This record gives sequence, C-alpha cells and structure tokens, in this order.
Amino acid sequence: MALAVPLSKKFLAELFGTFWLVFGGCGSAVLAASFPYDNSSNPLGLGFLGVSLAFGLTLLTMVYTIGHISGCHINPAVTFGLWAAGKFRGSQVFSYVVAQVLGAIIAGGFIWLIVGGRGGDSTLPARNPLATNGWGDHSPGGYGLLAALLIEVVLTFFFLLVILGATDRLAPTGFAGVPIGLSLTLIHLISIPVTNTSVNPARSTGVAAWVGGDAMGQLWLFWLAPILGALLAGWVHNAFLSTEADY
Repeated sequence: MALAVPLSKKFLAELFGTFWLVFGGCGSAVLAASFPYDNSSNPLGLGFLGVSLAFGLTLLTMVYTIGHISGCHINPAVTFGLWAAGKFRGSQVFSYVVAQVLGAIIAGGFIWLIVGGRGGDSTLPARNPLATNGWGDHSPGGYGLLAALLIEVVLTFFFLLVILGATDRLAPTGFAGVPIGLSLTLIHLISIPVTNTSVNPARSTGVAAWVGGDAMGQLWLFWLAPILGALLAGWVHNAFLSTEADY
C-alpha cells in the first residue's frame, strides 16, 4: 500500500510529522520543563521525565497518523537505517530528508516565536537554547565530545533495531508504534544529561538553525553519529536478525 502513495503525499506527511515531533518534544523542553521559570525548585515543571515522555508520545501519535502514508520516519537517521536494511528506496531518501529538515525548522521557528511572546525576561538559556544539542559547555551534564559521539551512535543503533524488529513481517501487527514510542522515551531518559538527546539530525537542525553560534558549530556530530548508528543497525539487522529467509 505504501508504495502506491504519491511521493508528494509522503513528503507532506514527513514534513508534518517532523514538525509535530520537534514542536511537541523540543516545545515541551523549552516551554514546560522548567516552568515556573522563576522557581528553582521547579514543582510544576516537566523535568527530564516529562520531556522524555513528550518525545515518545509525539512519535507514537505520528506512527498511527502518517505511518500508512510515509512509514513515519520523521528522522533522517531512520530513513538511512531503513535504506541500509533494504526496507526503503534509495531514490526517495533525499526527498524524505528534505521534508524532515524543513518540518523541523518550521517547528523550531514556531517555538522561537512563542518564547519571544512571553512577558518579562524571554532570554533563552545559555547552555541549551531552544532545546539544542551539544557537548562540553552545551551538554546539560558537562559531558565531552567522545561521550556525546558514543551515546548518540549507540542509542540510534538500538533505536533502529527496535524499529526494524517491531515492523518485521513476523512481529505482531498494529502495535509497532508502542515499542517505537517507548524506545524514544527511554533514549531520552538515558541521554538528556549527555547531549540533550538528538538521535535525529532533523530535530537537531530544526532548533540549531534558529540559535546559530555553537549550536550550528556542533551540529555536524548530530548528523554524523545518528546516521552512523542507523547504518550499522541496518547492516546488523540484515546480517543477524532479519527473518526474510526464514520459513
């Protein structure tokens, strides 16, 4: 069924889906995680758990909203990983990535505009403005480059293994969105202190584009590491975990 859907519809589905992921996930981190903004005890804010759930829930809702249209990649790393596993056409990779990045940048712009509409001090935090990703001074926990590289590669690797396993022909049908959404929640619970969690180059680009400076200067890692992890996962799945030849 998915192959009969026009590429233009897939493009729009990926754009809207990535917008929702960034707006819901990064929006919760920027607008709700530290609320109220003038109270360090933060009794009402979402914190790491709330932000992790927000990312997982946005992905879960989109799986069932656009999964039948585009497959709900909403992440360039997922697109590359599925391509590496032989589950996606190479001719459509570029269109998907463009749609994802565009949707993410639009979402980042909406968050930026909303933050600017808050009365009083609307200054963005210096460490991770607009929920950007980073290492060193831009790591929430002060982690360095190597730690950031390793965690982004490893977590994206397992994220793709979950996706490939949950959508395997022998997996229970109709439930893929649940383990995929929960895995993204778990990924954020693990890595927010390290990199503020990317595992998604579009998500990182969508907010970094509005912040500039170090956020853009460090962006290369949040393209390299997730895509590397995803490509490795595609290879491992095909070599050791695929059921295509099983009977």
